[in-house]
Amino acid sequence: MASLRNGSTKSLFKLREIKFTMLFIDGEFVDSVSGRTFETIDPRTGEVIARIAEGDKEDIDLAVKAARRAFDHGPWPRFSGAERRRLMWKFADLIEEHVEELAALDALDAGKVYLRAKTAEIPGAAEFLRFFAGAADKIHGEVLKMSSELQGYTLREPVGVVGHIIPWNFPTTMFFMKVSPALAAGCTMIVKPAEQTPLTALYYAHLAKLAGIPDGVLNVVPGFGPTAGAAICSHMDIDYVCFTGSTDVGRLVMQAAAASNLKQVSLELGGKSPLLIFDDADLDTAADVALLGNLYNKGEICVASSRVFVQEGIYDKFEKKLLEKAKAWLVGDPFDPTVRQGPQISERHFDRILSYIEHGKREGATLLTGGKPIGDKGYYIEPTIFTNVKEDMIIAKEEIFGPVMALMKFKTVEEAIKSANNTQYGLAAGIVTKDLNVANTVSRSIRAGIIWINCYFGFSMDCPYGGYKMSGFGREYGLESLYKYLQIKSVVTPIYNSPWL
Repeated sequence: MASLRNGSTKSLFKLREIKFTMLFIDGEFVDSVSGRTFETIDPRTGEVIARIAEGDKEDIDLAVKAARRAFDHGPWPRFSGAERRRLMWKFADLIEEHVEELAALDALDAGKVYLRAKTAEIPGAAEFLRFFAGAADKIHGEVLKMSSELQGYTLREPVGVVGHIIPWNFPTTMFFMKVSPALAAGCTMIVKPAEQTPLTALYYAHLAKLAGIPDGVLNVVPGFGPTAGAAICSHMDIDYVCFTGSTDVGRLVMQAAAASNLKQVSLELGGKSPLLIFDDADLDTAADVALLGNLYNKGEICVASSRVFVQEGIYDKFEKKLLEKAKAWLVGDPFDPTVRQGPQISERHFDRILSYIEHGKREGATLLTGGKPIGDKGYYIEPTIFTNVKEDMIIAKEEIFGPVMALMKFKTVEEAIKSANNTQYGLAAGIVTKDLNVANTVSRSIRAGIIWINCYFGFSMDCPYGGYKMSGFGREYGLESLYKYLQIKSVVTPIYNSPWL
């Protein structure tokens, strides 16, 4: 078995040709204005995959000009919804035709489990496009029955040029989570993928061109946050910024938007999500939910259930069951079909997670399992579970974004709710119980944007989610994510000699 858990660092994958490494602006792949490039790294080995054109302020200016021209004078916003739908469906079909290569790029660039990317995340991207394509010809306003001698109606119009800034943990899902509803709404856009994971974003730009998406509608400019990202946020000709990332950077996005043209902003930010497991829970189900909620995508997911609270009546049995399952969780090369957890995204992030583990030890938490790197190559970390965690410890308060769980005990429902809400974040939460009354009470009491009962990561493109508190605002998925790319315009005319108002 080619697993790092068993000491092997031999890769199961031979590097393929990287086809797209340049910026995509106005329908063409181009070098950056500066000519600079940066390295994108394989987290399995720490080796360079390719050099990517580095977008900067000048490149963002060119992309915005292309997007503005495409919005103000091009066909995309003026197409019927049915025509946008047709091209988005074609785009989706092309994604499915290239699913294996796209999944390999995400596994190579982001350390994602290849089989999961191939069977779920890449096909899911195509379904994002189809879902919102189906809404493109159903964007309607309403007729208003006004109280005076006036007749009114509303129009939903595309907001304009959109800047999408996406993170590295889900390069494909985040791309289409944002691009699909914006396309359906009739917007044009600039996408800045994370500098750690630019490869699939550039490939999707190529497929958009093949699908017939008009030039200038979808521009992809890889680059760094303080340069390309900042240029998007402060640009006077961008109408809307949609950002997913850390809370600290979210603040900078809002500040830049306010200081420039007061552009609208949507933020999906950090999380420190609680999972509450009650005495009546099935132990196997509870342990599976807890482990998946914390270790899926190597913990690099903003809704990870990194704070697990277990009621005291089953705590000891649960801890034993959890440890048993954690030791069977296989870490290794993401191209190995038996592996469930690949490498962390980068050496910097790898070191950051390990530093949090050391914090936990110093603060007095008990290391139940894990806590160490695996292998001598790449950025692999053992599934790590701390017990005897106190709520004021750093590992219980700060977002680690890695495979590290803080396990805590509670007595009553009221105590569980208080602990769940004892965080600056409010992105997600999970509840495991057979008692419907408990589930209803707790789900209505936790201040978070999505609550999962007896499951975790229950995402669906027709179910909105987003943050409370410092986890941001605005919603992804569902029709709510389409509506944020639409302005409401009211049109009012007087009426004369009407037999009724």
